[in-house]
Amino acid sequence: MKTVNELKVKIFADGANKEGILDMYSKSHIKGFTTNPTLMCKAGISDYKAFALDILRSIPDRHVSFEVFSDDFSEMKRQALEIASWGKNVYVKIPVTNTLGESSINLIRDLAKAGVKQNVTALMTLQQVREVTDALAQGPAACVSVFAGRVADTGFDPVPMMADAVKILAPYPHLELIWASPRELLNIFQADDVGCHIITVTNDILKKLDLVGKSLDEYSLETVKMFRTDAVKAGFTL
Repeated sequence: MKTVNELKVKIFADGANKEGILDMYSKSHIKGFTTNPTLMCKAGISDYKAFALDILRSIPDRHVSFEVFSDDFSEMKRQALEIASWGKNVYVKIPVTNTLGESSINLIRDLAKAGVKQNVTALMTLQQVREVTDALAQGPAACVSVFAGRVADTGFDPVPMMADAVKILAPYPHLELIWASPRELLNIFQADDVGCHIITVTNDILKKLDLVGKSLDEYSLETVKMFRTDAVKAGFTL
């Protein structure tokens, strides 16, 4: 098994808690950061721009993605240009469609022509990967974010699809594939194995990195001790 330092896939921390983000920033194996409106809402953030600029003051030298939140393409474009102006390390997250299911491809292509670094998000099919890759091909550095974890939630194995997505992006070295919404630590190693460039990982999964390479015999014993400790704590009797 590879160690964390031997992995080629770049690990990005996914979250909206400033304390957690800065904790991950202190770790050299965390190469970038992503967030989204859902995470920000759960974190109780009410001033989007103030939060983003605060994070960017603390993290000026690693990839940081912030997402537009309009459902109207013209307003999405305005927001995208605004967000892109916040820093050279900023990538603008654009959903692959709006809530009506209307494709964002024209907007993605326009922003690419305007030199906006994008992180196109919420993809779940290879057809979407092909269309987005084509729209980004002539632009600056960008990311294509496939929600492999959500694909797995439907019962489909995302690994073959992600391997095919890597091949689709291969002719475009300025484009990087993101394995998004992982469900377990194993997904990091799966992403690495198929040649995925980036995986976005929440702090609860990142905390498990210390378990990599742990003796399974030792882990088994610790589990047995946990069950015994909690049984005693609960005062169970038969």
